[in-house]
Amino acid sequence: MIALLLNIFTVLMITEFVLGNFANGFIVVVNCIDWVKRQKMSLADQILTALAISRISLLCIMLINWYGTVLNPDLISLETRLLVNIAWTASNHFSIWFATSLSIFYLFKIATFSSLIFLRLKWRVKSVILVILLGSSFFLVFHVLVVSIYEKMLMKEYEGNITRQSRLVNIARLSNMTVFTLANFVPFVISLASFLLLIISLWKHLKKMQSVGKRCQDPSIKVHIRAMQTVISFLLLLAGHFLTLIVTVWSSERLPTKLFYMLCQTFGFVYPSSHSFILIWGNKKLKQAFLSVLYQGKYWLKEQKLSTP
Repeated sequence: MIALLLNIFTVLMITEFVLGNFANGFIVVVNCIDWVKRQKMSLADQILTALAISRISLLCIMLINWYGTVLNPDLISLETRLLVNIAWTASNHFSIWFATSLSIFYLFKIATFSSLIFLRLKWRVKSVILVILLGSSFFLVFHVLVVSIYEKMLMKEYEGNITRQSRLVNIARLSNMTVFTLANFVPFVISLASFLLLIISLWKHLKKMQSVGKRCQDPSIKVHIRAMQTVISFLLLLAGHFLTLIVTVWSSERLPTKLFYMLCQTFGFVYPSSHSFILIWGNKKLKQAFLSVLYQGKYWLKEQKLSTP
């Protein structure tokens, strides 16, 4: 039974890996082609491209981790495990923070507030996002340092140099869990705040339109709603991803079965794989290119059927 479930989870994992890399690779290719044609790339496209690249890296590392922890744990050495965990920490960090930056970009480009502080930030949205990414990079360095210390202590523990109940090991484990939780919780709160501000902005805009007797189906409302759909999809997927990681990390010493661990790992692939399709569907340029590819694929399959005797 366990072997059957392992095969099912592995198939699901590979399917999510292929679909996620297809969607993220599609975003990178379309934006790069457009960049070559126009000789420039908008801030939104820059964030989307960086986000897609970080997610390709994240999916690859997650697949390596799945192979090393579930399918063939004896093949991965302790040193390799350290490198995989550091690479996962970095790719997961950039994946979440680039998506958070996209939420902030939508907020400043679409929301309308009369606050002087908001207007100043709106005019300098590129600098704001750059400062946020640079600030998060300092947090990443600290996070990688904590992960490295914790993994090296585990290596010494496995080698028998220190006891399992060592106070230093317990402190390192708690520090790693705490930093990991904060590293994922902070961008989630920022994205949630962006979503709430978009709702407030939409509500004020609707109230203003009603007061002047205009219809509520103006382009500004449609833009608000489209941005909110993108942000809320990110929040829901990130929340599921965050909870899965938290359960895995905080319960790593008390997981009831290997089956539960495999289930958490499989759900962990959903966020970086599926959200990219939502981004494609919510972006006019990417959506048109995607539909064009689907149409050409459908036309090619039709020709292949006609040419088959």
